[in-house]
Amino acid sequence: MIIKTKFKENEYFWGGDAPSGVHMPLYKGKDFSGDFRYFATTQSMPMFLSSKGRYVWSERGIKVWTEGDEICFGSDAELELNEDGSTLRDAYLNAMNKHFPFEATRVKGVTMPRDFFKTAQFNTWVEFAYDPTQKGVLEYAHAIIDNGFEPGILMIDEGWQTRYGQWRFDFHKFPNPKAMVDELHSLGFIVMLWVTPMVTADGVDFCKSTRDLFNPESYDKLFLRNKSGEVALVRWWNGYSAILDLRKECDQKYLQERLDFLINEYGIDGFKFDGGSYEMYHPSSMINGEPRDDHDQAELNIAWNEFGARYTYHEYKDTFKGGGKPTLQRLWDREHTWGVSSGIPSIIPASIMQGLFGHPFICPDMIGGGSWTDDYQSNFKIDEELFIRWAQLSSMFPMMQFSRAPWKCLSSEAFSIVKHWYKHHMSLTDEIIQLVADAEKTGEPILRCLEYNDPNKGYALINDEFMLGRDILVCPVITKGTRKKAITFPEGVWRDEDGNTYNGSSVIELDTPLEKLLWFRRVK
Repeated sequence: MIIKTKFKENEYFWGGDAPSGVHMPLYKGKDFSGDFRYFATTQSMPMFLSSKGRYVWSERGIKVWTEGDEICFGSDAELELNEDGSTLRDAYLNAMNKHFPFEATRVKGVTMPRDFFKTAQFNTWVEFAYDPTQKGVLEYAHAIIDNGFEPGILMIDEGWQTRYGQWRFDFHKFPNPKAMVDELHSLGFIVMLWVTPMVTADGVDFCKSTRDLFNPESYDKLFLRNKSGEVALVRWWNGYSAILDLRKECDQKYLQERLDFLINEYGIDGFKFDGGSYEMYHPSSMINGEPRDDHDQAELNIAWNEFGARYTYHEYKDTFKGGGKPTLQRLWDREHTWGVSSGIPSIIPASIMQGLFGHPFICPDMIGGGSWTDDYQSNFKIDEELFIRWAQLSSMFPMMQFSRAPWKCLSSEAFSIVKHWYKHHMSLTDEIIQLVADAEKTGEPILRCLEYNDPNKGYALINDEFMLGRDILVCPVITKGTRKKAITFPEGVWRDEDGNTYNGSSVIELDTPLEKLLWFRRVK
C-alpha cells in the first residue's frame, strides 16, 4: 500500500529508526529516501509523526521518500493516515494511545528499576572488549569505588561465557564466579551479564539440544528452522550460528532455565539482551535454505524483546515495534568521534527518536563511545575534549553509562571535570526518577525535542539542544573546539545554574568553556 500526501506549510515528519534521527525531520524540499520495511536498526517503529499533528502507522515496516512537495509512504500492510491533531505532541499521543499504550498503565506493579537512574552504570565492553576476566572485573569494580563513584549497575559484557548459547562462565577467565558476584554484591553493585539469542551450531551441547536436527517434523524442537525443518544458520556480527525462536514455548523454557541457573547458582541480578535484531531475523540472514512459511521477522524480534522484560534488570537496543513496553533501551554503539552520523552529534537526534517511538527509559551509550573497534585503528588516541563533552551530555540523560575507565584514560584535570558531571547527574536523581514515574503513567518521552514542548514556533530543526521533561533545557557542546554557542530559548524565563536569567523566544550566544555545560530551568 502507498500513501502520498502534500506537506502542509512548515510541516515536519519524524520516523524510521533511531539511527536515522540524524536525517530527521523530513520537510518540503528535503530529498530523502529510506526503506525501513525489513532492515530497520536498533529501536524502530512503523510510524511517522508530523509537527502538524498527523501520523502515519502500519503494522509492518514503512518505506518513506519525498517527491517535490509530497511525502510518500509504502508498506506491505495497510497504512493509516491520522489527522486528528495539530502538534507533534498530539501526533505522538494519538498514535501511542491507539497503537502502543503503555503496559505500565495496564500491568499492575510494573515499574522501571530505580537503580538504573540513581548513579552511573558501568559496563566492561570497551574496557575489556572480548576478554573480561574475574581478576579484571574485580579490579575494575574496586577502582570505581576508589575513584569516588557510587556502586550501581555493573554489566559484564561479552566474553564472560564459553560458546555462544551455552550461557556458562568460562572458568579459565572466571575460576570462581560465585565468589566474584558475592564480592561485587558486598561492594554494592547489581550484576548483569550480556546474553544473545545466538547458539553456536556445533559441539556436544548443541547436538544434545537438537537430536532431531534433520527431522522435517521437528519444528517444535529448539531454534529457528528453515523450510526443510533443519536448524537455520544465521549470519551475525560474530559469525554464523543457530538462533532462538522465542515465539515457541520450548525455546523460552530453554533460555529461561539457563538464565535462571545463573541467577540461582551465582547470584546474577539481570541481563543485557543484545542482538536478536529485526535485521538479524530477516530471511536474507539465513544461509542454509529458505525460511518456513510462518517466518515473521517482526514476530521473532518482538518475542525476543518480550522475553527479556520478565527480568527486572535488563537492557535492550534491538527493538522493532516495542514502544509502550516497560523496557530499558540504549543507543546503538557510538564511535569515539565528532562525526555527525555515528559520533557525539548523533546522540541527541537518535535519542529524540527513541522517545517518539515510545521508549522514554533511555541510555545514550557508553561515555566516549561504545565501539570497541576504535582501539584497533592505527594511532588511536583518546580525545579528552570529546570524552568531557560526552560526559556532560550524558549527565542530563535519564541514564549515563561508563565503560572506559576515566581515571585511567584521562589526565587528572580531564578526569576531574568528568567526575564533576557524574556528580551533577546524581544531583538530579530525584527529578529524573520523578520523570520516570511520570513517563510510566503517561507514556510521554522524558528526553524531548524543543518542538515537542513548544510547537509550531520554528524549533523543529534544532538537533543540538533537548529538553528533560518540560522545564529543563540542555544545550551541550557537540562540536570540537567550540567555546561559544548560540542558545535557542523557548518561551518563558530561564535560569542557569549560576542564577542568571534569560528571556525566552530568543537566541543568545553564551560562553561554553570546556568545563561548562549550559543547561537551564524554566522558572516562568
